[in-house]
Amino acid sequence: MNHPAPPVTTTVPRFEELVAPSHWRTVDFISDLHLQASEPATVAAFQQYLEGTTADALFILGDLFEVWVGDDAMSEPSSFEARGCALLRAAAQRLPVYFMHGNRDFLAGPAFLAGCGITGLADPTVLVFGGQRYVLSHGDLLCLDDVDYQRFRLQARSAAWQQQFLTQPLATRRVQARGIRQESEARKQSGATYADVDSPAAIAWLQAAGAHTLIHGHTHRPADHVLAPGLQRVVLSDWDAAALSPRLETLRLSSAGLERLPLAPK
Repeated sequence: MNHPAPPVTTTVPRFEELVAPSHWRTVDFISDLHLQASEPATVAAFQQYLEGTTADALFILGDLFEVWVGDDAMSEPSSFEARGCALLRAAAQRLPVYFMHGNRDFLAGPAFLAGCGITGLADPTVLVFGGQRYVLSHGDLLCLDDVDYQRFRLQARSAAWQQQFLTQPLATRRVQARGIRQESEARKQSGATYADVDSPAAIAWLQAAGAHTLIHGHTHRPADHVLAPGLQRVVLSDWDAAALSPRLETLRLSSAGLERLPLAPK
């Protein structure tokens, strides 16, 4: 049974708010690691980061995994999902870890969060840190020019669509996921361009949230953008340890502001 996609809307969403505890001195942000079994170097770099970070908290802003086909995948013997959750669970015993859905792992559910010992984060969320307000988002909701994707996003986040997908056998879901990855890779190889964040929409979000900085991922275009006087958006890097110039970067927030920290892979 197919469910029609609802119309795309550009309404400013409701913001959840998280006030950082007073003892937090440094906070790290990462996104778009796209962890998968076929990229062992990136998985190893992620493990290296988790074991060595000195941050007081970690915020994962979406697309931690290349694909997530359902929380039951963690129960499959020796599955990649189980391994990834073991890494998160070990890290969560040392520092609080927050997870926001991306467009690849939006099916990660309550069992995933509980199994990893991490906290789910609404998209968007306002982080209050050091007396300043920061809007956190995966970023895909702001790429308004990609109308087809926005329609699919609304459909895929509905309870009806997710129930329909998750009631299929795990093996069937894995086959479908491989097809989606192949289509995505073919699009990248073709040189297709992807929509970027809509600046007026980003400004509207910041003004509605009473914040000055938007931190997001999704676009794989790490940069700092001035949106208007006193307003900026900071784009997180994707991760690829096997690239000719490895991309392994965290964004750290402290009393000194925001700083990009490259990770040197072992």
